[in-house]
Amino acid sequence: MSSRLVGVGVGPGDPELVTVKGVNALRAAEVVVVPVMDGGEQGRAEATVVHYVPGEKVVRVVFALNERTDRARREAAWDAAGERVAGLLRRHGSVAFATIGDPNVYSTFTYLAQTVAESVPGVVIETVPGITAMQDLAARSGAVLTEGTEPLTLVPVTAGSAVLKDALAGPGTVVAYKFGRQAAEVAEALRETGRIQDAVWGSALGLAQESIRPAAELDGEPLPYLSTLIAPARRGGGRGGKL
Repeated sequence: MSSRLVGVGVGPGDPELVTVKGVNALRAAEVVVVPVMDGGEQGRAEATVVHYVPGEKVVRVVFALNERTDRARREAAWDAAGERVAGLLRRHGSVAFATIGDPNVYSTFTYLAQTVAESVPGVVIETVPGITAMQDLAARSGAVLTEGTEPLTLVPVTAGSAVLKDALAGPGTVVAYKFGRQAAEVAEALRETGRIQDAVWGSALGLAQESIRPAAELDGEPLPYLSTLIAPARRGGGRGGKL
């Protein structure tokens, strides 16, 4: 039988936001892999997974999740993680990889799947979608992501503030991911483009340390790395104005 690797999106942190299909995939796998950083501390994916599967079924695999400057070190970490998961597949046949959010949206699973596919001939790779941070923040803050013909632009601020400014200068709603360390630059971009008044940011959604605030309160202090920002589209004309 073919080995099977399933990337399972477990949402932004609230265990209640894991889908039924996601829970079934986690429970059906022989092993559930969760990514951790070099320090080995429990990550958000693991904290969510253990609500649904026994701890002895969970295997931590180190990824260079916070490595952005040393490409060689990052590549070596991906290779090592891929080989570790490939070994688990050879022994167990069925492995689920739990990732926060969705496995096809800025996820570590993408790199893992590429590496494993090269190491394990015939491996079947599947994904189970998960609820994203922008969806959760929209629900918790009351920010509407899209209406009518409005576009939606998702920007990782790790790409640079210029990319964010270009998006904010355009139409529709803009969502910024991973902006915590560049909160001051993000606030400046929002003010320059006149988009700060209705914008909202959030971090640790669904967790005890959850924080959801108006972007107008950004004071330049760094925020948690996995902070999410929503700058809603400029709207007018009443209900259905952009249909």
